[in-house]
Amino acid sequence: MNTQALHTYIPNLKQEEPLLISGPCSAETKTQVLETAQLIREKTNTHIYRSGIWKPRTRPGQFEGIGEAGLEWLKEVKQKTGLLVTTEVAKAEHVELCLKAGIDILWIGARTVANPFSIQEIADSLKGTNIPVFIKNPINPDIGLWIGAIERINKAGISKIAAIHRGFYPYEETKFRNIPKWEIAIELKRQFHKLPIICDPSHISGDTNFIKEVSQKAYDLNFDGLMIETHIHPQEALSDASQQVTPQQLKTLLTDLIIRSAPIKNQEVLLQYREQIDSIDHQLLELLSKRMDVINGIGEYKLKNNITIFQLRRWENIIKTRINLGDDLGLDPHFIQSILELMHKDSIRIQNNIMNIKKKL
Repeated sequence: MNTQALHTYIPNLKQEEPLLISGPCSAETKTQVLETAQLIREKTNTHIYRSGIWKPRTRPGQFEGIGEAGLEWLKEVKQKTGLLVTTEVAKAEHVELCLKAGIDILWIGARTVANPFSIQEIADSLKGTNIPVFIKNPINPDIGLWIGAIERINKAGISKIAAIHRGFYPYEETKFRNIPKWEIAIELKRQFHKLPIICDPSHISGDTNFIKEVSQKAYDLNFDGLMIETHIHPQEALSDASQQVTPQQLKTLLTDLIIRSAPIKNQEVLLQYREQIDSIDHQLLELLSKRMDVINGIGEYKLKNNITIFQLRRWENIIKTRINLGDDLGLDPHFIQSILELMHKDSIRIQNNIMNIKKKL
């Protein structure tokens, strides 16, 4: 996949500098848009001003954006502040209007990314251009959909692409609005080394109290930038009021963040630690292999003696004793339970295969 580094098409962005995108969730009034932009320009090193003018909402009756009129406001922001401007597009008509208005960057939202037909429509409308396109992860934790959207846009001839990690909708109650599942963004980076990944801590957090925490985690994981929703009067916002900061709060937040250096000057100590990790991992894999051998023996025994695969009391005993042992060793109970559940799932798979194969024979 052919993608360009952010600094090659974002003016004044240094090669190792993180990108900053800020602005209100929605463009509500001309005054709100312009005043927010001006304060952001004065107080921060924002590179791109963001504001949604078409707002895909989950249910009808909610504020769905100001529409095409907002494009004129964004053009004025660009003229008066010199900031690049970006807005969300959800269909070909939006793309065409943005291109005509001279919008610098487009972003595709989570709901749209979840629909390959919509993505293909947008991709077709982008052919013949090379406007930067930033692509959010889909609502559900499906890396295939995310990659598919990126590939469709890239095949349309767009090389100025970045991914935006905004978290995934949780079915269970969590402290965050959207669970980060950082491992999915990390896997995306592993598959596409040159693809910039920007974090959207506002949508992950859903609450301004957590934005700093999420932003720092993104920097610690070597993300390429942040997109933070910023509003002159967040309490009056027509959408996502609880997750928007003021320009002054944004300035304070950014000052408190620590940007760590990706290159390592002296790697000798780190290499020693990594060698220890490699050795331990080899031992773990050998032990897991031996455990699987025992599971095979158990499966054969259960088949021969007509015993069910799942034994509730045994499983409850494993959970209790291993978590207690892990706790004594200083290991997190949730971590231990997650590992046990993975091993138990595979144990059931192996025993089920033994019984089904032998039954067919």
